Amino acid sequence: MPKAHLYFSELGQKYFSKCNFDQLMSIKGKPFRNVKGRKTIQFKTASDSFFIKQHFGVGWAEILKNLIVFRKPIISAKTEKEAIEALDQIGIATTPLVAFGEYGLNPASKQSFLITRDLGNIVSLEDFRRDWKEHPPNNKLRQQIVIAVATLAKKLHQAGLIHRDFYLCHLCLDVDLLEKGEIKLYLIDLHRMLMNQSVGGKGTMKDIAALYFSAIDVALSPEDIELFKKNYCHDLPVKFWSDVQRRADKLYAKFNSAKFQKRLQVEKSALEP
Repeated sequence: MPKAHLYFSELGQKYFSKCNFDQLMSIKGKPFRNVKGRKTIQFKTASDSFFIKQHFGVGWAEILKNLIVFRKPIISAKTEKEAIEALDQIGIATTPLVAFGEYGLNPASKQSFLITRDLGNIVSLEDFRRDWKEHPPNNKLRQQIVIAVATLAKKLHQAGLIHRDFYLCHLCLDVDLLEKGEIKLYLIDLHRMLMNQSVGGKGTMKDIAALYFSAIDVALSPEDIELFKKNYCHDLPVKFWSDVQRRADKLYAKFNSAKFQKRLQVEKSALEP
C-alpha cells in the first residue's frame, strides 16, 4: 500500500505534525464551500484560525471531460500548493501554506488536503465595491485600487501564471492597512492555477475578461479602464481588448441566467446547517 505524502511548514509542524492523513482529512469546522469531490472548511485551534481544502477524488468522467477539450484536469490540492509557492517567489501575497497531504496513485480517486493560515481582517474586492454605484469612493482610493489590481495582474501574467478564476471575490484587501491609507492585495483560491503560460495569450485574456466581468456592475469609467490598461500592459493589440470585452459580456449573461442562478442556490443550500 502506498504511503500518504505529508508536508508541514514551521507552523504546520507546531499544530499538525502528530496527525496522520486520515485525521486531517476528517477535520470538521465552518463550511465555506461544498461541491462534488471538494470541501473548504474553516477551523480553529487554541490561538490560530485555518482553512482546509479537502479533495476526495474527481472521478474518471471529470478527467475525461477536461482532456476532451484539452484542459488540464485538477485532481489534487497539489496544484494549489505549487501555486502558493509560485506566488511567494514573485512577491504576490496569498494565503500562507501550512500543510499539505496526498494519498493514492489513481488520479481519479486520489485524495488530498491543503491547510492555509487564515488571513484575518480582509475584505474581498467584490464585497468592498458592492455599494460603489450608490456611494462611490473618492478618486484617490479608486485609482489606488485600480493600479494595485493591474500591477498584480501584470506580475502574475508576466510570470507565466494564469489564475483561471480571476474574479474580484478572489482579490482581497488588508483592512487594517487600508485604514492606514495603504493598499495591500491578497490573491486567493488558487486551486485551478496554470503555470508556464504564454504572456498575452488566450489564458491571460480569459483572466482579464473574468476580472472585467466581475467589475461590470461597479460602473467603471473610461478613465478607470485606461488606467488599468496603462498599468497592466499598454501595448497589447486592440484584438486582445475586444476579445476581453466579448468574453466578459458572455460571462455576465451566463451568470445572470436562470440556470446559473439556480446552480448557485443549490451550492449555497449545501452550506446551510
